[in-house]
Amino acid sequence: MKKSFLYTFIFALILTSCKKEEPVSDTQQNTSTETSMPEGEKKDSVKTEPVVKKESIPPAMQEDGFYNAFVLPKDKKMRDSIYGAFSKKYTEGERYAILALNRLDSKNKWNADTLVVPAKIDTTLMAYSPFPMQLDVLSGVKKFVVFSYPIQAYGVYSNGSLVKWGPTSMGKKAAQTTRGLTFANWKKKLSISTVSSEWKLPYNFNIFNSGGIGWHQYDLPGYPASHSCLRLLMKDAQWLYSYADTWILNPGGATTKAKGTPVMVFGDYNWGGRKPWRKLLDDPNANNISVEEMNKLIDPNIAKILKEQANREKVSDSIKTLKASAVPAAEKPADSSY
Repeated sequence: MKKSFLYTFIFALILTSCKKEEPVSDTQQNTSTETSMPEGEKKDSVKTEPVVKKESIPPAMQEDGFYNAFVLPKDKKMRDSIYGAFSKKYTEGERYAILALNRLDSKNKWNADTLVVPAKIDTTLMAYSPFPMQLDVLSGVKKFVVFSYPIQAYGVYSNGSLVKWGPTSMGKKAAQTTRGLTFANWKKKLSISTVSSEWKLPYNFNIFNSGGIGWHQYDLPGYPASHSCLRLLMKDAQWLYSYADTWILNPGGATTKAKGTPVMVFGDYNWGGRKPWRKLLDDPNANNISVEEMNKLIDPNIAKILKEQANREKVSDSIKTLKASAVPAAEKPADSSY
């Protein structure tokens, strides 16, 4: 009877609001463990007042802003009960969006003790984009992908318009992802990591060939944890796999004839500090990257980006012409004139 009453009390608190706690700080993550193996990774924690730490005080939904805090207990049985209520309160698509905002996948859904939850959930995530919706500097660029280390997120632009963004888990502190402008190279639907044959990398798209760095699907634990690569949710990995263009190699495959989609990786992560998305509880614009900041990153590289794009179009047209001319005369459409 007591146990049943406790669960009922927990559910009731989740669906009601309570006074918002003061902003808190995350503790430092364990970034020294092997990143591509989720086992043994430390869960993040939040410093709170002693009264909040008492297990007798159940978690609650703190609803008084654009983003709300869904606080989770340490006790596993209580967590299981809370997840049941969480699943009833939100649809599958809404849960997916909430976890994505917290840089988590379903496997690592309880890898944090507080989830940031939008008051109004947009399952496309576009309503919460930290990237500018329009960048005039990219108006002439057909495809552009950007990865932000500070907020662990990627954005995709087509002719200057943001068409997609999502979460990522980039290189851990000891094996950080290379920064700067690069171009997409080769892709493979299922790659095997050169670091460990046990690591299967679905929808792998290489962007730094010499370093073996690319984006692909793998665990998102809520902080930078990879071995230099850019981890993505499965749906995002599949989407980018189809969206981006590969390089075009010269006959023999030894040299590059045309580069693929331009990709930019930038910024630094606040290692050991409060997670960027937690700041949304205090300021819904806390993660926003300004147009000015993006222009500052792109302007020095725009000439090269446009040059490589023009070359690719020229090479692609040339290949199409060669293929068309290689069709035997007998296979060409007959003259339809009379």
